[in-house]
Amino acid sequence: MACTYGFLSTHPPTRCGLATFNSALAAHLGGGGIVRVTADGDDARPRPGVVHTWAAEAPDGWSAAASALENFDVAVVQHEYGIYPGPDGQDVLPLLRSLAVPSVVVLHTVLTRPTYRQRVLLEEIVAAAGAVVTMTDTARGRLLAGYHVDPDKVHLIPHGTADHRRVPARRLSRPHLLTWGLLGPGKGIEWAVRALALLDEVSPIYTIAGRTHPKVLEAEGESYRDGLREIADVLGVSASVRHDPVYLDQDSLSRLVRSADVVVLPYDSAEQVTSGVLIEAVAAGVPVVATSFPHAVELLTGGPGLLVPHRDPAALAAAVRRVLREPGLAAELVGRTPALAPTLMWPAVAARYAGLAGSLLAGRSAAMSP
Repeated sequence: MACTYGFLSTHPPTRCGLATFNSALAAHLGGGGIVRVTADGDDARPRPGVVHTWAAEAPDGWSAAASALENFDVAVVQHEYGIYPGPDGQDVLPLLRSLAVPSVVVLHTVLTRPTYRQRVLLEEIVAAAGAVVTMTDTARGRLLAGYHVDPDKVHLIPHGTADHRRVPARRLSRPHLLTWGLLGPGKGIEWAVRALALLDEVSPIYTIAGRTHPKVLEAEGESYRDGLREIADVLGVSASVRHDPVYLDQDSLSRLVRSADVVVLPYDSAEQVTSGVLIEAVAAGVPVVATSFPHAVELLTGGPGLLVPHRDPAALAAAVRRVLREPGLAAELVGRTPALAPTLMWPAVAARYAGLAGSLLAGRSAAMSP
């Protein structure tokens, strides 16, 4: 008998990493429905597959959301601080405690220096869940070392990706550097623009694809993007920087990724334990140059990319130059991905979630047997 899944998360048309992740996971697991979490200003009109909407302003909205999840065999809950109502999103905790069906909580962030409340809340979430998933060894190690949790509940399943390799690689007339994803402070794009000014001899084009993050747009408008344009103007590289401020569908993204010679991830954060963009770039077979954020260190060390220090445009430029000009290096980096890529594709990732859900259901059946 097929298992059905109730998914609790932000969800399209909301544009954020959790919404994109949840949409893809739900599509590949099938047999379920979405309990969508919305914030002020989100388009809350009915959407296909959405069985209930938990609006941030709804008092005790967790109770109705829990009731909706009870209509499925397993609840899959995406967790990030701040997407649920209450301080640090604490209203997800009574929801988890009230569920009679097994729950899988997917942890998108595990902080090394949480506040006291964040630490206690995450420990209580793990205690209430049937199982929790981290998407990297780094996140799993942080959780087990820094929080009081049951290690038997913690499972490692990588972030999934679409198969961009189905689109043939397409090279542009000039070397093509690419960064994509929602734009805002902390993405470190300014360091990549500064690095571009140090690459005159290879004359690359740098594409910055993706809209400004909705929360950044609401609070600051396009000031971050305007700042990037100003830096490019001052450094004389405006003609080599291409902004593509749109939300790309899967086919458009695949064509863009497969036109890149190097994916550049110049993130400022030293906390980021999961990057969907990094996973997609690696699986697409494109060399990556990234700052040493935790997920990049884990995936690229000895793997399909080069690591550089944070906020160091000279080091960033030197790494990009190596990939573009050092004989055989790009092919060597790409050659390290074939064994890794199949495990990162959504069908393989969804199968592991299905296996975890099946074990939870089997354990519950055994516990209920006389």
